[in-house]
Formats: sequence, structure tokens, C-alpha cells
Amino acid sequence: MTATTATSASNATTVQNESAVLPGQGGITGALSDKFWRNPKLLLILMLTPPALWLGIIYLGSLFALLAQSFFSIDEFSGMVQYELTLKTYGELFRPANLDIIIRTVSMAAIVTLAAACVAFPIGYFAARYARGKWKALFYIGVMLPLWSSYLVKVYAWKLILAKEGILTWIFTKLHLTWLLEAWLAIPIIGGYSLSVSYTGTFLVFLYVWLPFMVLPVQAALERVPGSFIEASGDLGATPGQTFRHVIFPLALPGIVAGSIFTFSLTLGDYIIPQIVGSSRLFIGQAVYAQQGTAGNIPLAAAFTVVPIVIMGFYLWGAKRMGAFDAL
Repeated sequence: MTATTATSASNATTVQNESAVLPGQGGITGALSDKFWRNPKLLLILMLTPPALWLGIIYLGSLFALLAQSFFSIDEFSGMVQYELTLKTYGELFRPANLDIIIRTVSMAAIVTLAAACVAFPIGYFAARYARGKWKALFYIGVMLPLWSSYLVKVYAWKLILAKEGILTWIFTKLHLTWLLEAWLAIPIIGGYSLSVSYTGTFLVFLYVWLPFMVLPVQAALERVPGSFIEASGDLGATPGQTFRHVIFPLALPGIVAGSIFTFSLTLGDYIIPQIVGSSRLFIGQAVYAQQGTAGNIPLAAAFTVVPIVIMGFYLWGAKRMGAFDAL
């Protein structure tokens, strides 16, 4: 009797274990589903293969092809590319005309980044410390709104605003400040015939277009500054200026550096703005276009494109050491 009961219990356990395994699904889809369920690594490899191919072949492949072109040179008589490895093309970057282009572009990127930080900080501070509810939503809409419109439309709109007969000149005329505008335009280098053909105009458009990329990281960094720190600073007798220098600014610095990565790199590689608004003096993007298009000097164009890559490499290295990536 006892042996019969044990056998029945064993059979019941076997039937229960068999019923715990779900029956396989029919068709190709079912077979694949079963295969991926039993082999999650296979599913992961299948999902990562397309983006890995895109990054490895399309993106990095083209980048390495570009880098390889910069180590070739061009024959000065025939104009044909010489496919022999050389550093001659990089040496051409140190010619006075090419060096001026690099210095001009890096200087403009640095000034735009500094100005964007100065403008973005009070905006981000207000949004982080005081804006609540609908005002917070209005802040995000106001910052993001320029990004929703066409880049070219914004640049051409600024071209009209800064033109000799534009709205800015009209405002200066109405305020009887034409003398001030003319005095500014008379300053060498930053001035010109009008704001639309001067470095001042180029700077203003750069600042307008890239400002949202600075405001958002700064605001995010200021959101992380505990209010108790500011209150404790005040309780210990610090003035508002001392609280800013020793508490708020150091804690918000990673956000500023994070924003500067965008403003600096975008200004460094931009081609359209200095082409539409500005003087005839070239920036790096325009030099690349001129060398690969008009001059047909592909190696020199490739060498010019390596310059922002190298500069941003050092910039990102410094930004990482300052903890900028923690604020992204």
C-alpha cells in the first residue's frame, strides 16, 4: 500500500514538472522567439550589430578615411593628390594665412563660449531657484523654441536684422544713438561697413544660435545646488558675493563646462554662419569648403578638419577632469 502511494506521488510530480514547460510555439516567429528566450546573448548580439556596424563602418570608417587623406599631399604642378604618407600638408597649416584662420576660429569660439556662460548663468539661476509650475514650463519653451525653427531661417533673419537698413540700425536711429553704432563699426577688426558684414555680427548670431546649449546644462547644475548650502553660507555671515564665489559658482562649474563643450565645438566647426554673416576672412569650416571645392586640395581640407578634432580632444580631457560629464 505504501509502495503504491509513493509511486502515485512520483508520477504526479513528473506530470507537474512536464506541465511547467510551456509547449513550443509554431511557425518561424515562434521558433525564433523560443531561440532568443533560451539564448538571451544571441538576442543582444542581434540588437547591437546594426548600430555597431553604423558606428564602426559608416562613422568611424569615414573619420579614419578623412584622417588618412590628411597624410597625403598635392602636387603643386599637376594638382593631383600624391598618395604617399607625409606630414607636408600639416606643415602647410603653419603658414601665416592658414594659421590666421585657425587662431581666428578658436578666438571666436572662446569668446562666444565665455559670453554664452555669462548670459546663461542668470537665466539658469532664475529657472533653478525661483521658477515654479507654469513659469518653469515657460522657461523650457522659451529656451527650446529657437531650436524648433530652421537653422538657416534664423541666420538669414539675423542677416536682415543686422543689415545697414535693418531693424537694429533703425532702433539706434530712433534713440539718436547712430553715432555710437558708427563709432563701434569704425573699430578695426570687430567693425565693418555694417553689423551684418562684421565680426560683431558673426559673434551675435553665434551667441543667439548656441545659447540654449549652454542654458540647459547650467540650469541642471544649479538645480543640484542644495538650498541649505546657500542658507548656511548666509547664516555664517557670508555676503551674497562671497556665497556666489565660494558656494554657488564652484558647484555650478561642471554645468558651465558641460555647456561650453557644445558652444565651443559647435562654433569651432560651423560653416554657415560666418558664410552668411561676417566678413570675407575665412573660418575653419569655410577653409575646408574652399580647399576641397574651389582649390581641389583634399589633403589640406582634411588637415584643417583634424584641427577641431585635436582641440576638442584636449578640451574634453580637461572637461572630464573638472567633472563636466556628471552634469550632462
